[in-house]
Parts: sequence; C-alpha cells; structure tokens
Amino acid sequence: MNHHKPFVPPAFDVPERLETDRFILRMLTIHDLVKDYDAVMSSVDHLKSSYSEVSGSTWPEGLTLEEDLIDLAWHQREFTIRSSFAYTMMAPDESVCLGCVYINPSIKQRYDAMVVLWVRASELDSGLDDELYATVKAWVAADWPFENVAYPGRAISAADWNTLADKA
Repeated sequence: MNHHKPFVPPAFDVPERLETDRFILRMLTIHDLVKDYDAVMSSVDHLKSSYSEVSGSTWPEGLTLEEDLIDLAWHQREFTIRSSFAYTMMAPDESVCLGCVYINPSIKQRYDAMVVLWVRASELDSGLDDELYATVKAWVAADWPFENVAYPGRAISAADWNTLADKA
C-alpha cells in the first residue's frame, strides 16, 4: 500500500513510451537487466562524475548484476505505483541500452519534480546526450503535470542543487 502523497494525479495518463529517430524511452523493467548492466558498467566513470554528484552516492561503483536486478525491480515497482518513473533509453531496434531517464518527486522546496538522465559513455561524443536532454525537457513540459521541474546537473549544477533547501 502506498501511503505517500501521489506524485502524479490519479487521472493522469503516464506516458508509456517516447520514440525518436535515435532512441525509444519506455518503462525500465527487470527484463532490461543485461542491457542496463552493460550500459551502466561501461560508463562508471562518466556516471560517477555526473549522476552520482547529484544523488550524493558513489553509484555505480562496485555494482553487481544482482544489485542491478534489485534496483531495476525497485524502479519497476515505483513506476507501477506511480511514485516515480524510470525510463530506459533503448536504440530503436532495442539492441542496446543507451541510457536512462528518471522522473522523480523533488527533494528540494521550489520544485515539484526532478529529472535526471544519462547516456552511456560510448555515446558522449555523438551528440546523443544533448539530444536526449532537449527531447526530455520538451516532453516533460508538454506531457507531464508539473509546475516547476528541476534538471540537477544540467540547468542547475549538482553543487548548487545540493545547497538548496530540502522539503520538510
């Protein structure tokens, strides 16, 4: 039973997928384990210098396949109970995981949502990161019910984000 304040209104139709010429975003599930683990483990240094700075963790350092499975199951459950939304970013043919997008309740006062996203290190020179960020910003603005969305590590630096007041 979820006793937390709903992240999105009960009537809100959560987008199942977003497709572009370069990628598909869809719910991250346990079935994505092998491809997700490959994307994460091939991008450890990149993730530690970006994602981990925002989350204040050392993830994905030392991540095992089993721990990744637990993480994916957790993300899948949160998606189904509508408390947060993790999307895997797949190549159009689903052959490879290119990254992830996380749409979460904000822990900071002035924002109702925070979006964190990353692309695998092998795609950093391809322009895919900028394309994903621009695409997700437009998608969230157009199709999601949020007033003030933060993009920590993007529109606001991780350092500045971490100095903002937390919600009570």
